[in-house]
This record gives sequence, structure tokens and C-alpha cells, in this order.
Amino acid sequence: MKKQENITTIKKDSRTEREVIIDIRDLYKSFGKVRVLNGFNLRLHKGENLVVMGKSGSGKSVMIKCLIGLIKPDSGYISVMNNEIKTLNRDTLDILRSDIGFLFQGSALYDSMTVRENLEFPMRRHKKRLGLVSDTTPMVLEALESVGLAHAIDLMPAELSGGMKRRVALARTLILKPKIILYDEPTSGLDPITSKEIIELMLSIQAKYGTSSLIITHDVDCARVISDRMILLVDGINYAEGTYEELITSTDPKVEAFFKK
Repeated sequence: MKKQENITTIKKDSRTEREVIIDIRDLYKSFGKVRVLNGFNLRLHKGENLVVMGKSGSGKSVMIKCLIGLIKPDSGYISVMNNEIKTLNRDTLDILRSDIGFLFQGSALYDSMTVRENLEFPMRRHKKRLGLVSDTTPMVLEALESVGLAHAIDLMPAELSGGMKRRVALARTLILKPKIILYDEPTSGLDPITSKEIIELMLSIQAKYGTSSLIITHDVDCARVISDRMILLVDGINYAEGTYEELITSTDPKVEAFFKK
């Protein structure tokens, strides 16, 4: 297998002339007799905030795991920055993943590490990408300043509120300056005021770093504010696509179900 050295070449969508960052086509995945993804399609463009909504068990997490190579799909095509995932060897896939930030649901901070140590962890793991960093403090502080938490650098996760943990997790994601950020339920478990703050932070990060974001959320208010475009995942397919304004006016019962309160 020929090693793919260039992992940042990006193709364009012929219909829009916008650079395509993620391209998923006809994705199928079953577990036993249960078919989770049934020909799912998705395109994320450069600088776009794309929201994927679906009920619990609809396949959102499975799709993300296929996207980053943690699960092998039964069939389909997945390309990230013009690199077809199934053709990459382990080392090249690891390099590609360093360009992808992931904000986990629940933040997933290491409880036994300080905030500083949590942010240093990906720096240690990706030494080839960053080179020799003798003093990590400037990079750690830059990431924390981006989320307004420079003062928390030496605190433990147990000393942080839920919103602060989510901010630290986002800072950890930013430490490698990823081109893509995957958000898994970024406002889950947060009160409305903190949720609004996290959404505003996501928008400011996109504006500052020019990231492309794929956002999985059940939060309709989050989708309304953050999304440039939305995909509704129903019955294993991209059942409906469009802007929030387009989808909320749909008379299709399966689409309406997402927006009824």
C-alpha cells in the first residue's frame, strides 16, 4: 500500500465550488441483524458548521466512529480532507486524526490530572506533529485563553463546574489547532445560560481558527444558533437536509417531530 504523505489536499464540491472537508457516501453499517446506517450521505464544507440530528440509537455515534476509523463500515466511501479512510495505514491515519479535534460528550477529562496536564496530554501523544516543545506553558495558556480559563491552569477537574469542564475539554481540542472539530452533544447536561455560553464560544472559535465543524446534538436551540446547515438522520439515511429555517417549515411528519416541543 502506498503511503499517503499529503493529508491536507482538499477537493471541491462541483456543485458549489466550496472545498469539501468530509465526504461520506452510501455508508452502511449493521450489527448482527440490526442495520444502523442504511446508505447515509454527508458532505462538510470548509468553514461550515454542519449539525446532524437524530434520535437516540439512530446511528450518529456509529457514523462518527466510522468517520475517524474506529469502526469499519460494511460498505461505503469516507474521505477526510481528500484521504479515503479505508486506504490509510495506521501511521497515516494517526497523522490525519491529529487534524481532527473531538469534544466528547461529558468532556472526558482525566480526573487525576490538572487542567495543565490534561492539555499537555495530546501534545505528548503527537510529538512528531509539534516537534520538540521544551516549554508547554505558552501553548497551554493560549488554548485556555481562547476559552476564558487561563486562571484555571493548575486546578483539578473536580474543582471545575460542568461548563468549565466543557471549556477545558474544548481547549484541549484546540491545543493541536485542528482543521476539523467534531462536537458530540456539546450542550448536553448544561443549564440554559451555560449552554448559550458554550454555543457562543463555538462560534468564536470557528471565527478565530477557521475550523470546519460537525456537530451532533439533540438541542434544537443549539442547532438553530450554530448551524449553517442541518442533516436529519432517520432510518439510517440522511432523511432531510437544509438550513434550520428550511427544515422547521417542513410539513413532513418525520421532520416536524424534531422541532415539536
